[in-house]
Amino acid sequence: MFKHKQQYEPFAKKYINHLIILVIFLIFLQLIFSVILWNRLVKTTNNLEYYQQTLNSKVDTNNIETQSKINELAENLIEIQSSLETQISIVRAKAGADFSGVIRTVVDSIVNIKTDSSQATGFIVSSDGYVVTNAHVLKSSNYANAVTSERDIKKMELIGYDNNLDLALLKIDGIYPYLEFENIDDVEIGEKVIAIGNPLGLSFSVSEGIVSGKNRKGQNDLAAYIQTDAALNPGNSGGPLINTNGKVIGINNFKIAGGENLGFALQSDYVVNFIRDISREKLNKTLIK
Repeated sequence: MFKHKQQYEPFAKKYINHLIILVIFLIFLQLIFSVILWNRLVKTTNNLEYYQQTLNSKVDTNNIETQSKINELAENLIEIQSSLETQISIVRAKAGADFSGVIRTVVDSIVNIKTDSSQATGFIVSSDGYVVTNAHVLKSSNYANAVTSERDIKKMELIGYDNNLDLALLKIDGIYPYLEFENIDDVEIGEKVIAIGNPLGLSFSVSEGIVSGKNRKGQNDLAAYIQTDAALNPGNSGGPLINTNGKVIGINNFKIAGGENLGFALQSDYVVNFIRDISREKLNKTLIK
């Protein structure tokens, strides 16, 4: 019986050894599988964090872009509202209503010019404070000051002038709204206009009339003047003649003595060419494109 037992002992030991090896192998496989699983889990977690960060970044970018578009839209709405208010004023003026809306849009661009020998009017033609007026306003003057619609007094610097056209370009410090010029070809006989100036020392006075004629000859024998029945008096010189679009069609220059409501303004195309030429010559830039 012992002999039979002894025959099975080597087989049992061998079986146990194989079993141990198998267990070790299975444990090793489990460790490898665990490591692989852990690596995949870490990689998945990292990917999730990356995707989350990317998503957050895109959300932030979209929020910024959305806010920017909202701000841009708000600015556009403000501009549209301002434009609509101006257009309503223009339509009212054209429809035969008053010029009050147009006057409100242009009055801040007009200045009262005072020298040591005279008083007249000028108007701003660029945002950085360049002013055009009649050259005879400055004749025999030692200085010139501009009084704005806000009653601020600004010292004026002479840039250049043209005695033949009776025009002068000056400069005041500051940033201002400015007037634009109408194409003279778009000006029609009979259309309504207003003259704004400082007649007889009465600051920022307005007179209404119509365009009575174009290309009238002036004192310089140039056929370059608009005739108007809007009242022009001393102090109106250098002021703008404005249409219902709120644009300058001419610069008030003179009237015929003895005639009733026979005023004349140098046409806008001559004024624009003067400003361009004198700014290129004296400032090395073009004020009006």
